[in-house]
Amino acid sequence: MAQRLTRLVKLLVPAGGAKPGPAIGQSLGPLGLNMAEFCKDFNAKTAGHMADVPIPVVMYSEAKQRPKPEPWFLNPNPNLSSLP
Repeated sequence: MAQRLTRLVKLLVPAGGAKPGPAIGQSLGPLGLNMAEFCKDFNAKTAGHMADVPIPVVMYSEAKQRPKPEPWFLNPNPNLSSLP
């Protein structure tokens, strides 16, 4: 199935200083990501950077496209309308 982009989030988060709060939570919530887990992983990966340097973060979510319904299923059967 084809994938389509459903949501794109761009953040500037200070290196080693991601904290669970409204700024990050409102961005990650619609993606269905755990805010505490993101902060923990981000802080661990940016521990080697200079403290409080803004790091750009780009995240996106994808959703599978649903197949289109069959046309015969949508159209009424002409033979059924002639029944008594």
